[in-house]
Amino acid sequence: MLALVDCNNFYASCERVFNPAVTHRPVIVLSNNDGCVIARSNEAKAIGFKMGDPLFQIRHLIERHNVAVFSSNYTLYGDMSSRVMQTLQQFAPEVEIYSIDEAFLNLAGFEAEQLADMAQSIRRTVKQWTGIPVSVGIGPTKTLAKAANHIAKKNPGAGGVWLLTTDQARHDALARLPVGEVWGIGHRWAKLLEGQGIDTAAAFAQQPDRWIRTHLNVVALRTASELRGTPCLPLELAPPPKKGLVVSRMFGRKLTEFQPVQEALVAYVTRAAEKLRRDRLLARHMVVFLHNSPFAAAEPFYGNSASFQLPHATSDTAELITHACNALRPIFRPGFHYAKCGVMLTELVPEGQEQRDMFDTRDKDRRRRLMAAMDAVNRRMGRDTLFYAAAGIRRDWKAFANMKSQNFTTDWRQMPMVQSQDDP
Repeated sequence: MLALVDCNNFYASCERVFNPAVTHRPVIVLSNNDGCVIARSNEAKAIGFKMGDPLFQIRHLIERHNVAVFSSNYTLYGDMSSRVMQTLQQFAPEVEIYSIDEAFLNLAGFEAEQLADMAQSIRRTVKQWTGIPVSVGIGPTKTLAKAANHIAKKNPGAGGVWLLTTDQARHDALARLPVGEVWGIGHRWAKLLEGQGIDTAAAFAQQPDRWIRTHLNVVALRTASELRGTPCLPLELAPPPKKGLVVSRMFGRKLTEFQPVQEALVAYVTRAAEKLRRDRLLARHMVVFLHNSPFAAAEPFYGNSASFQLPHATSDTAELITHACNALRPIFRPGFHYAKCGVMLTELVPEGQEQRDMFDTRDKDRRRRLMAAMDAVNRRMGRDTLFYAAAGIRRDWKAFANMKSQNFTTDWRQMPMVQSQDDP
């Protein structure tokens, strides 16, 4: 049996852990630049807030319902996710971290009658150790565990746990589960299936293999097999190697001059290089891009990019900054109000496995030690304690985060403080 443990309304729950005053208030979390809704508590969902709602369109609802609003704090969310995953590893030797708020656990070896108690124990322990509420779904395949988790969240009487461990339980659940809610069935496939009168997970699983392969593809066939109880998706205990990474942000204000756009790009390249070194990777290809707002009425849309092979596979911040700035100059055009730029690094290879160049004269060992020293200082003293001056000093182009909570778990200076009062 496999368990899928899913954090409930994860971003909103993280904010509530350190701010008990909003425990029973509706909570929404906003995207970068405080643009739109990316997370909602159950209370906010009940009011009618939807994912992607622009902030300027919902201010009246926020005021009317006394909604707590937070800017996204990915440093906090990432650390809280790590704490949840470390807690789950106490329950099973094999854990696949599927996303920032989901993990699959291998429960092989547990008796069937133990599974419900195990699931409740997981919920209690994660809540006690981290403050994050979770739902647990258990089934013999990943897809069925996902379906069970969906039911655990939607069914108020489930107590946050649902088991699909018997044929009867599986049949009853899939007969009520809309086909569009099945893991792996996207909107396009759901529309096609519903057009054929296949509107539940059970109906989809009963379709002949030939029909599924003909009208959909082999991935959908695997999904159907998993719904029937045949495992097709093994646990991935080691994350697959990254194929690329992107660092990009909306500007806090529209930029018309080259210098602040270049500063923003340098800051994003710096962050991308840090991620490469953290994962012990090198990049062989770079894409630099920028654009103005596609919704601007006063000017036509302009977006452009430069894609090129790097001379050497590298994670050196200075090298990547030089190439990025050289690529930005020809694609920047004056006269536009730019809203966003970014960098994408692809063709990633592990350190030590790159193709060497006999004519490469760089002192790579010296540069590697320099980068390691910079990373060590920034980890110990705080991000951007050391940085390249090309990233700017004022950085008034940075995205808004006017309602951002503190980094309670990763910064000594921002730890929550508890004050006691003398007895009257």
